[in-house]
Amino acid sequence: MDAIRFSGAEGVEIDVTVVGGAGHVGLPLALSFCDQGLNVLIYDINPAALADIRAGNLPAVEYDAQPYLDRALASGRLFMTSSDQDIPSTGAVILTIGTPVDEFLNPVHKAVQGCIDSLLPRLTDGQLLVLRSTVFPGTTQWLDRHVAESGRSLKIAFCPERVVQGYAIRELHNMPQIVSATTPEAEDAAAALFGKLAPEIVRVKPMEAEFAKLFNNTYRYIQFAIANQFYMIANNAGVDYFNIHQAMTHNYPRAKDMPKPGLTAGPCLFKDTMQLSSFAGNQFNLGHAAMLVNEGLVLYVIERLERRYDLAGMKVGLLGMAFKAEVDDVRASLSYKMRKMLALHAGKVLATDPFVSAKDDPTLLPLDQVVRESDILILCTPHQAYRDLDVGNKPLIDIWGMLNRAPI
Repeated sequence: MDAIRFSGAEGVEIDVTVVGGAGHVGLPLALSFCDQGLNVLIYDINPAALADIRAGNLPAVEYDAQPYLDRALASGRLFMTSSDQDIPSTGAVILTIGTPVDEFLNPVHKAVQGCIDSLLPRLTDGQLLVLRSTVFPGTTQWLDRHVAESGRSLKIAFCPERVVQGYAIRELHNMPQIVSATTPEAEDAAAALFGKLAPEIVRVKPMEAEFAKLFNNTYRYIQFAIANQFYMIANNAGVDYFNIHQAMTHNYPRAKDMPKPGLTAGPCLFKDTMQLSSFAGNQFNLGHAAMLVNEGLVLYVIERLERRYDLAGMKVGLLGMAFKAEVDDVRASLSYKMRKMLALHAGKVLATDPFVSAKDDPTLLPLDQVVRESDILILCTPHQAYRDLDVGNKPLIDIWGMLNRAPI
């Protein structure tokens, strides 16, 4: 698809530019600022996503966002481009580009640096530059030095997003926003900007903010690992873990937040836990243990199935391929690890998902076909669409406890 260029805004001063603004983090933020009366430019290198947005369609599942998009397009305050030539020299610039990890589970700084270096020629000294996605501890201060060494002077801030995917619009307006910066002036500017959205601003130092984001996600990852480990222990004993969970949590406030088991994945929790481990010199044993449990649950399920069935002669159907329920995002989904590993053991693996589109996974099949043709079914993602699913007498493996609570 041809590049989409910034047009129709002659004489308009952009208040906020969101880099990566067509993505899961950037778009809800851009629409929220636009809804507050700001002129917003979405810069994204995905012209197809920008074309969807311009046509009034959300490129991914984001609950509550459609009215915001409709209002933004009607207002004339929302602009889009896929060319960095259009980055304006006015207003705040917010980067929703995070730090990925490589095949050795170490952070890749070049992704952030490459984006920054491409933006610097377009920016004016004194502009506010905000890091939004998870970064490796020390990145904000590094960016401040990098900009200074390039002979430039920008207001550098880190204001981490902490929303649940699919519900960003709702949470942006209802949760405190952490704000940090390398100078008091940058901190005040960032606080003023995000104060337009958040009900409360929490000010900390840059590395404190970076750790806060990593600690939040790592804590959740470890919580899920505990639930998965408990599930496997109970399952090996042949008892119903969900009865145990109900007994532990019923009217018992100290256990009210204990999660249930499930495939713990997605683009953040695993990655951020590994970033924290890398920062700790790979001595974060608790994080690595959580990773082994959560990633190992897939292999545990397959090993248990092999004890009971001759998988080599059977077709296995996977229900749900998104990384969590009620979204369409397949990034880092353990459903795909399940499919890949089952391909080594089962006669054939079929998969379906009511949210994931054919452009993201053209191999997916209709639900009724997967149920009809499979010998065994595995609930990988607990979408509500499966809650009343009738699979007849076929074995259904459900580690979530939504459809079938029998031990595997």
